[in-house]
Amino acid sequence: MGFVDGEEIGNSNGNSNLSEFQLGSKNKYKRMDSEVTEEDVSSPNRSYDTKKFVFACAIFASLNSVLLGYDVGVMSGAILFIQEDLKISEVQEEVLVGILSIISLLGSLAGGKTSDAIGRKWTIGFAAIVFQTGAAIMALAPSFGVLIIGRLLAGIGIGFGVMIAPVYIAEISPAVARGSLTSFPEIFVNLGILLGYISNYAFSGLPVHLSWRVMLGVGILPSVFIGFALFVIPESPRWLVTQNRVEEARVVLSKTNDSEREAEERLKEILQAAGMANAEKYETKAVWREILKPSPSVRRMLITGCGIQCFQQMTGIDATVYYSPTIFKEAGIQGKNQLLAATVAVGFTKTLFILVAIFLIDKVGRKPLLYVSTIGMTTCLFGLSLTLAFLGNVKVGIMLAILAVCGNVAFFSVGIGPVCWVVSSEIFPLRLRAQASALGAVGSRVSSGVVAMSFLSVSRAITVAGTFFVFSLISALSVAFVHNCVPETKGKSLEQIEMLFQNEIEWQGGEVELADAERLVQQE
Repeated sequence: MGFVDGEEIGNSNGNSNLSEFQLGSKNKYKRMDSEVTEEDVSSPNRSYDTKKFVFACAIFASLNSVLLGYDVGVMSGAILFIQEDLKISEVQEEVLVGILSIISLLGSLAGGKTSDAIGRKWTIGFAAIVFQTGAAIMALAPSFGVLIIGRLLAGIGIGFGVMIAPVYIAEISPAVARGSLTSFPEIFVNLGILLGYISNYAFSGLPVHLSWRVMLGVGILPSVFIGFALFVIPESPRWLVTQNRVEEARVVLSKTNDSEREAEERLKEILQAAGMANAEKYETKAVWREILKPSPSVRRMLITGCGIQCFQQMTGIDATVYYSPTIFKEAGIQGKNQLLAATVAVGFTKTLFILVAIFLIDKVGRKPLLYVSTIGMTTCLFGLSLTLAFLGNVKVGIMLAILAVCGNVAFFSVGIGPVCWVVSSEIFPLRLRAQASALGAVGSRVSSGVVAMSFLSVSRAITVAGTFFVFSLISALSVAFVHNCVPETKGKSLEQIEMLFQNEIEWQGGEVELADAERLVQQE
């Protein structure tokens, strides 16, 4: 556009229009007169500052994910001491571990509506407050009943957090870096898991009645950083536009794009998307009605977004993380310290390979990483089932079991772990994004809860080896799902991605370019 904050871009003589519009939309041409307009041409310093700002926003928005990861990691070891201290049964152990994922669906469902009402930014803060309240109750719990109350609150907070962080980052990031930045929540989940494992090992020497309380209480510490983050990160420009706060959205976009022209182009796209959303709103077609009775394109989006969320958890990753001491005990490792030390190795592997994914996701694309991930996980899960069935309690079996578990979490972290959140946060149109992402997060949390709450019972019925054989079959199905239902979205704007789902051929083909699709339509 030709104006920024009400002032025309041009030279001091007022001959602005011609030279300004000759710059083009890609921001790669410089004016030939003596006075170059810095707002139109991206300078290296501005580009660097923009990248730093967006990077900082993604980090701060992802801090809630540390809480989720820490809870998952620390509970795998803390449960050993809780069982000894509070004398809980195996069923109570399953409920304690799995209830967090089940109850988090309430937070995820409420998260979409809440973030539409109060904004993405303050929903992040609300999620942290609810989780930390639950964590404090758990750390001070005198009985199993009070422990469950704290667990319920923590689960609701996690439901809010896992839903809103990817949405916020996707809406604030430029298309070229959106994949890497939207993966940040998954990085911080893995970092939290690693910190939880380390906490288990570090505090395992304390008295039984004190050790698990300290382990759980340490999870409150990230609240300080989240409180600080709320004063640093801006609100999502797309949410600001839906609230008719266009000037505020323009200011945010000017900080997250390399030039004023690029910011204006992004604002124009958002205004068009928001205009279509408002038009449909005034036609009295509510968001949830559109989700429950979807058009063909929305149905394809829901299949992709919710499907990949469910497959992420149904392949048993939370069983591997929560019950890794049980798995290693089945393989033949004895002693709490040795079991906890082995889980630390799993945590390091998981965190290391999520970093690999960050460097690859915007270079090789979403779909290739998903192929590598799902095929690799299938192989490792099948290998783990064979190892536990035929090589248990022998040294080579222990080594193979550790290798298979580490391989499984590595392939998960390099692909379906982070890519799941990237894809599910970027495929939905603006009018549906918050609610549909919440629905996908519900599918993820329910799948996680079912796996976590049934793992011990199923393992007792068909053995741990048999359980992981089932997981390997589900993982094999996820390969077919990726092939048929997940398009490639690398390098496309959120508005362009929406167009991918308008045609079933593009949806399944994935890499069909929009220009090619337009030619096909014209030929028809």
